[in-house]
Amino acid sequence: MMFFLIIQVFANHIIRSSSLGKIKWMSLAGGIAVSYIFVYILPSLHHEQDDFGDTALELAMESELYFFGLIGIVVFYTLSKLAERHRYRSGATIEDSFFFIQTSLFFIYNMLISYIMFAADQTTEQVIFYGVAVGLHFMAVAHDMYRENNKKYRKYGRFMLAGGILCGWLIAEFTPHSSIALSIVFAFISGAIMFNVIKHELPSEGSAHLPTFIISAFTYSTVTLLLKLFFDW
Repeated sequence: MMFFLIIQVFANHIIRSSSLGKIKWMSLAGGIAVSYIFVYILPSLHHEQDDFGDTALELAMESELYFFGLIGIVVFYTLSKLAERHRYRSGATIEDSFFFIQTSLFFIYNMLISYIMFAADQTTEQVIFYGVAVGLHFMAVAHDMYRENNKKYRKYGRFMLAGGILCGWLIAEFTPHSSIALSIVFAFISGAIMFNVIKHELPSEGSAHLPTFIISAFTYSTVTLLLKLFFDW
C-alpha cells in the first residue's frame, strides 16, 4: 500500500528526476498497462464469471459480469465527457470546480482499484507483481492530471488521489468481503481501467517511444504467462 501512496504523491517528481525521460516512462507504462489488460484483467474476468455462476445460483447468466464491465466503461466515459463539457463552458482554462470533479472521480477510481487489489484472494507475490502494473497506471494518470493543471495537482490533487488508495485499503482490511460483491466491483473497475488505459496511457505519435512500448508490452506479457504456467497463478 505504501508503494502506491509514494507513486501517487511523487509520480511527477519520479518522472522528472529519472534518466529514462518522460516519453519513455509513458511508453513503458502504456505497454505494461495494455499487457495487464489482456493477460490479467480479461482472463480474470472470465474466471470470475465462471465462479459467479456457482455463487449467484439461478440469478447467474453467462455474461452479467461483462455487462458490469461495460457499465464501468460507460460511467467513466460519461463522467469524463461531462467534466470536459463543464471545462469548456467555463472557458479555456481549467476552473477549480472542473478540477475538483475530475479529482473526485479519480478518488473513487483509485479507491476501487485499491480495494480490489487488497481484498482479492492473491498471494503476496501476485500482489507485488501485479502491483507494478497498477502503480505505473497510477503514475500515468497522475502525470496526465499534472499536465492539465500542475499547480492544483501539486497542491491538493495528488493527496486526494492518494487518499482514495488509502480508503480502498482500509475498506479491504476492515470490512467483510462478499464474493459476489467483489466480482461485481472487479468487473466494473476492469471496464473503467480499460477506458482509462486507452485514454491516458496509449501514447500519441508525438509522445511515444515505440520500441519501449513494444518491449514493455511483450516482456510483461511473457513474464506473466510464465508465472501463470509455473506457479498456477
